[in-house]
Amino acid sequence: MYPGTWAATTPDKPAAIMAGSGEILTYGELEDRSARLARFLYDEGLRTGDVIAVLTDNRLEAFVAYWAALRSGLYITAVNHNLSVDEAAYIVEDCGARVLIVSAAKADLVEGVVAATDVALLLAYGGPVAGFASFEEAVAGASPEPLPAQPHGDDFLYSSVTTGRPKGIKLPLLPISIDEPGYMYVTIFGGLFGYGTETVYLSPAPFYHAAPLRFMGVVQALGGTVVVMEKFDAEGFLAAVEQYRVTDTQVVPTMFVRLLKLPAERRAAADTSSFRTVVHAAAPCPVEVKRQMIDWFGPVIHEYYASTEAIGATYVSSTDWLAHPGTVGKPLLGIPRICGPDGELLAPDAIGTVYFERDELTFSYHGDPEKTASTKHPEHPNWATVGDLGYLDADGFLFLTDRKAFMIISGGVNIYPQEIEDAFSLHPAVADIAVIGVPDDEMGERVVAYVEPAGTPDPDLAATLTAYAREKIAHFKVPREFIITDDLPRTPTGKLVKGILKERYQQS
Repeated sequence: MYPGTWAATTPDKPAAIMAGSGEILTYGELEDRSARLARFLYDEGLRTGDVIAVLTDNRLEAFVAYWAALRSGLYITAVNHNLSVDEAAYIVEDCGARVLIVSAAKADLVEGVVAATDVALLLAYGGPVAGFASFEEAVAGASPEPLPAQPHGDDFLYSSVTTGRPKGIKLPLLPISIDEPGYMYVTIFGGLFGYGTETVYLSPAPFYHAAPLRFMGVVQALGGTVVVMEKFDAEGFLAAVEQYRVTDTQVVPTMFVRLLKLPAERRAAADTSSFRTVVHAAAPCPVEVKRQMIDWFGPVIHEYYASTEAIGATYVSSTDWLAHPGTVGKPLLGIPRICGPDGELLAPDAIGTVYFERDELTFSYHGDPEKTASTKHPEHPNWATVGDLGYLDADGFLFLTDRKAFMIISGGVNIYPQEIEDAFSLHPAVADIAVIGVPDDEMGERVVAYVEPAGTPDPDLAATLTAYAREKIAHFKVPREFIITDDLPRTPTGKLVKGILKERYQQS
């Protein structure tokens, strides 16, 4: 299914609503505009397998671009608008975009990207951008007649990495049309969470991130309504849930933390009774944070573990999680395997690299066969990893400990920063925290914590946090330094960019 299915039966139904402004895009409008844009791109010479890049804030026009690509066999690359000019330009150039579609709200970034790239066709919406044609005029001037052939396109997204440039993940296009079943995300997640025509799905995350982009597409493919926050804030999230009677949403753990730090009276007054599923992913969730969210929202919280690379996935319900606190679940796509340094399979409860076994692995990092090869198991070509560490318990539930690249080795002992960060997640004096390892002549590495304080920092905050940590975790894991900062490098999707912190420490 796709929006055209619903345009034929419920053309006036909202396909998407902006939570703040209340602006609506109906299924009839989405079908008409995406068909026109697909026709325009075809007339400009784009063919199956070509790429369009979109650089945008959260706006309704982004859905038109998304469905125009998916209904005409094109790849769509959503570019993170928080990147520097150089970083964004790299992605636009590396993906081979033939078209760049942008929001005028990002004109300052866009102008630098255009100067550093060579894209022939430039379209801007929401206002004029120097050197760009009008997106609105291009759409309005094209034929509304759908293309005679509508091969299914796909996203072509870039995964953040701990070192070097982001890596493009390009899956082979499926041999199906837009109105045929078989698209993986609709099949897996639509069925798992029961999305359909009654779904009102709140998306508080940026358009460019893989999970919200794909889930919004799934909901629209199945005839639901997507409510899009312009930008996440905890009060605005609850207000949107109440105003639109939201049935389903997807968040990241930092959003849970911010919700829990709202005043108790606001949380008690919030009407979240419309929730059917609250899905979280993208980053590990501290156990106490999730336990409190289940106490608040009820057993509607679901978790999955996956990656942009789509090498595999696990899933856990509230019920199973409460029986196995901290787990990210059991297999949903592929079979998790835990392997040691030489690729050997490890016994239950032993920590190692998390691989997923699949019948067939089709992903590759665009233009980087060496990086692609590094994800594969040394003996099993259909096993792949994104570098996470974890273990399987005796019941087959997967637990994550940290990214391999973040692990600290101090005095020969492995220390997982995630465990330390989790211990501080709900501390009233801590708004955010990031733990890194820095070189140490005696121990090899020592533990350092960067802390963003909640409110005005106490002069004795470092001593207070040290004492607190000694009560919560083993003494060898307690940070040797607490550095107070007002600028932790965390992406809008909740991931810490620890490489920046290591550079800061070296330069300090």
